[in-house]
Parts: sequence; C-alpha cells; structure tokens
Amino acid sequence: MMNEEKKEHSISSLFEIAAAIERKWANEWNSHNSIGFSKTHILLLDILDTSGAARPSDLAEKLHVTTGGVTVLTTKLIKAGYIKKTKNESDRRAYQLEITKEGLDQLNNAYEHIDQMVHRMFGMLSEEEVETLRQIFSKLLLG
Repeated sequence: MMNEEKKEHSISSLFEIAAAIERKWANEWNSHNSIGFSKTHILLLDILDTSGAARPSDLAEKLHVTTGGVTVLTTKLIKAGYIKKTKNESDRRAYQLEITKEGLDQLNNAYEHIDQMVHRMFGMLSEEEVETLRQIFSKLLLG
C-alpha cells in the first residue's frame, strides 16, 4: 500500500514539474525571441510551407483555434509580408492564404531559433536520456 501512495504522490508532483517546464520553455522562447512572433504564428507558417495554400477554416482546424483566432494570427503575418491572400481556384468567392518568400525566410530563422532553444533546454541530457524522455512523452501523448 505504501508503494501505491508513493506512486500517487510522484504522479501528482509530475504535474507541477510539467507546468514548471512549460513556463521555462515559454520564458526561454520569449527571452530569445528576436523574431517577435508567437509559437502559433510559426506553426501557421510551417503549415503553409508544408501543406501549401490553405483556407482560414482549414488552418483553424489544424491549429485548434477558431476562424476568428486565425484572423488575428494572419493579420499580423499579412502586415509583415510573410503570408498573402490569394483567390481560391475552385471557389472564386473564397480566398486562401499562402506563405511568401519573406515568410519562408522568417520560418527558417524561427527553425534556427528553435534548434538553439531545444539545445539549451535538452543539451545536458545524454543520448539515452533523450531517447527515454522521447519514449515517455510519446507514451503520454498516446494515453
């Protein structure tokens, strides 16, 4: 019975640790974020780069936000010249969004920033520890 109580206590402390790590990652992102965009802005650019032009409703679904949320995100990116609106070929009344050359350049800068951040956050771990952590995180995601 004591082992079960100890496991429950350890599981409870995992929540606190995970929350602290999340705060640390957010602080790390913000303190080294010279590009001025949120992680969601970068994810949106990544989706457009990977999948090609997309309608706002498709982006909302992929980002798990409302279409209004996509409007807020895309307004800043359009203003910066990183994405542009284009006519939807199949439905001339609708538009879609696509990444620009400047957006690709910014996305590549973000990838470098993320790589540096990941190295700062995980660089002290051994190869085995990284693999164990990856397996644990994957297991948690699959639930």
